[in-house]
Amino acid sequence: MDTESTHSGYSYHSSRSGRSNRHGDRSRERHKASSSKDSSRSERSVVINPPDTPSQDSPVHNGEPLPGEPTPSADLGDEAQDDNWGETTTAVTGTSELSISQEEVVGLGKGIQDRTQGFRRYLPLAVGLCVGLLVVATPLVFLLLPAVMWADRLQACGAACEGLFLSISFKLLILLVAIWALFLRPGRASLPRVCVYRAFLTTLTLLLTMSYWLFYGVRILDAQDEDYHGIVQFAVSLVDSQLFVHYLAVVLLELRHLQPCYSVCVMRSTDGETRHYNIGQLSIQKAALSILEYYYRDFPLHNPALLSASKHRAAKHLAGLKVYNVDAPGSTAGAQPGNGNQSRAMVTAASKRKDTAHSELYYEEADYERRVRKRRARLVVAVEEAFTHVRRMKKEDERATPSDIMDVREAALAIFPSMARALQKYLRTTRRQHCHSMESIQKHLAFCLINNMSPKAFLEAYLAPGPTLQYGPERWMADQWTLVSEASVTGGIKEGTEFLLRCLDFSLAVTVKSIPYIRLTEEFIDPKSHKFLLLLQSETSV
Repeated sequence: MDTESTHSGYSYHSSRSGRSNRHGDRSRERHKASSSKDSSRSERSVVINPPDTPSQDSPVHNGEPLPGEPTPSADLGDEAQDDNWGETTTAVTGTSELSISQEEVVGLGKGIQDRTQGFRRYLPLAVGLCVGLLVVATPLVFLLLPAVMWADRLQACGAACEGLFLSISFKLLILLVAIWALFLRPGRASLPRVCVYRAFLTTLTLLLTMSYWLFYGVRILDAQDEDYHGIVQFAVSLVDSQLFVHYLAVVLLELRHLQPCYSVCVMRSTDGETRHYNIGQLSIQKAALSILEYYYRDFPLHNPALLSASKHRAAKHLAGLKVYNVDAPGSTAGAQPGNGNQSRAMVTAASKRKDTAHSELYYEEADYERRVRKRRARLVVAVEEAFTHVRRMKKEDERATPSDIMDVREAALAIFPSMARALQKYLRTTRRQHCHSMESIQKHLAFCLINNMSPKAFLEAYLAPGPTLQYGPERWMADQWTLVSEASVTGGIKEGTEFLLRCLDFSLAVTVKSIPYIRLTEEFIDPKSHKFLLLLQSETSV
């Protein structure tokens, strides 16, 4: 099929044809068909030449004619070209070994992004580790170099010098533990900018260490000082300075922001859920990190399914409105006298529908609350019956043989079908079925049975939406937040600061207000002013 050529059934002699001409056309068509079969047989036999040895009849190089040589197709002329070349031409294409798909490009970008995020996550930890090793190793090197390079000329170390050895040992141990507790902690989040205080403390530590190294190299190494007691005191002074720098780090990084100075209002953009928090002196990026931690703890899980009802109601209202273009050509009042009355009738009906929209909303919410209460009552009854059955079976298992006792997880799997339908209907009614999987429900049921919890304790996780951290990480996408702020994120927050925390489906709008200065006065009350005299009459009126 791929070697056959398609010819038109009409030739340029058809206008002058008769029976003889038709017969001649048939004979020519038979001749063409036979020639096409012969050509197909000849085309199926392919001659493969070596790469650098072209044939004598048609000199080609790698399947293409050499420059300056005539091609066989050029001798045929324009008349030999098929009229249906666009339909019969076959294009030979190939796939390159270096070609990649769009999915592979996206995967490559994600891999690079993951490696970059991992690098940014562990870079502060690596820098803190290197600076900590430098801080701890420098005093030890100060003590070891004189003992190695000019040990024969050093003065003897007395009791005071040996006491300094004991002091520097404990100070280095305390400094090592303090550095581990404050700087070598895994990062909670990846911030967009470098923390100013951490950068300042790192620079101060390196500057202090380099200053001591310069003084040590000029005054001790070059001069080869023989007073080993003075060298030990010099190392002790370095350790004392490093301890003071660490104390400054504790004040700046851990204590400064503990006192509340600002009140922040956090509002979720989709449903208007709002919380208020008190925070201290923080930069914008640190405040955003604290707010996100509060969000995962306090805010209920974001449920987009609850927003579909309001969108459906708005779409239904807009569907009842019709807009007419009275200024369009051909819509004159004389040509169509009835259009004006019809338009006024449609606008009147739409206004009446708008007036009754609040009634529709009221009855819709009342019907929804009625269905929720109905599903909840059925769920509570089903769970209580299931837990009652478990308690009854537990009493029977106490009298049964050990081989017949059922495991708690097996009991959870056994009673789950009796409450599954009621729980599924309730979750669908409240539009929270995507928040709980069957595996998580069974695991929670087994946990409640193991710890001998009541049915109400089991239902608490499903009757009301819990905080975001109660659900799995796939429900809240913790690594997809973007901080949007007009001010620099390394600057401190102040009165009127506003910024946005944007996620995939919603955003958190944050507004900062300073806590007002409270002036408290004292008012003294004399204890004698509380005394009073009660006079009772001996005679009472009847």
